[in-house]
Amino acid sequence: MTPHIRPRTAAALAILASAAVAWWLMGPAGWPGVGAWPAGPLGADAAPVPSAGLHAPSAQGAGADANALAHHRASGTEGMADPLLVDGLRNTLEALLLEAGDTSDPAILKQRLAALVGRHFPAALATRALALAERYVDYRVALGQLRAPQDPTDPRALRDAMDARHTVRLQFFDGAEYDALFAREAELDRYTLARLEAARNPQLTAEQRAQALQAADSELSPERRAERSAATEHLAAAAQTAAFNAQNADDHTRHAARSAQYGEAAAHALARLDREEQHWQQRLAQYSQARAQQGDGAATQQLRQQLFSADEQQRVDAALALRKLQAASTGTGS
Repeated sequence: MTPHIRPRTAAALAILASAAVAWWLMGPAGWPGVGAWPAGPLGADAAPVPSAGLHAPSAQGAGADANALAHHRASGTEGMADPLLVDGLRNTLEALLLEAGDTSDPAILKQRLAALVGRHFPAALATRALALAERYVDYRVALGQLRAPQDPTDPRALRDAMDARHTVRLQFFDGAEYDALFAREAELDRYTLARLEAARNPQLTAEQRAQALQAADSELSPERRAERSAATEHLAAAAQTAAFNAQNADDHTRHAARSAQYGEAAAHALARLDREEQHWQQRLAQYSQARAQQGDGAATQQLRQQLFSADEQQRVDAALALRKLQAASTGTGS
């Protein structure tokens, strides 16, 4: 199977590692939680971070999520198609927030959403979608008031954190909305926590631990199992690339290892991504040097437009911040 790997994957993984304490606030769209919203900009200033389905909920929180979903389905509303509450709704809301731009004021953000909602939802759904988006803003602000667990690998700490997150969700969304927004994540949460508890339980024998892990796997739906497999493959390939970069491995070494593990097609695709990543880093270095020498004047802004596409320009500042973070951690220059 060819791994689907975006350019700059290694950089994304570094961001994920640096955000480990706050990971539990992340959503499937990949945005960080809004813990910084009350003190900083809302919306597009949040740098994207891939969550890869690796959320780990609490046992009670995961159970509460399951109970909420079961209650909704038992009510008979599952078979009633709602054109608003469809798969991908949460990603659409996140895209709407991203387009709304930066602001530290939720009221201003909601005003912007009113002007943009028609770009993301049909006219017949615009009124409901805007009301839902406004509550989603309030939800994310409330989520930002929660304390992240000090140890994200501690099942008890995650249990408490997920209970708190679940309570906040129920304050803003009804059963059908909850299902559309969070059901997929909740299933992965329950799975991941079950595996974490099995791995961290010192009272289990090796055989009991293996049985617990197998039981967790059996509870995961085929759809979620496929998603997890793809995410695992994605992360494994990214980690391999990061190791190659650290070792300054040549093209022949990379191709030999990748073709043996993933096949020829994937090896060629990953080589292309290597070239794209190298070109991206070269442009970042050129722009960073110019900004250091000339400041953020008109000439620097013109260079930025020449070096980066409109889409890339949205990621430049976050990428430069990451380069600075990596340089500080390794003791090298930026």
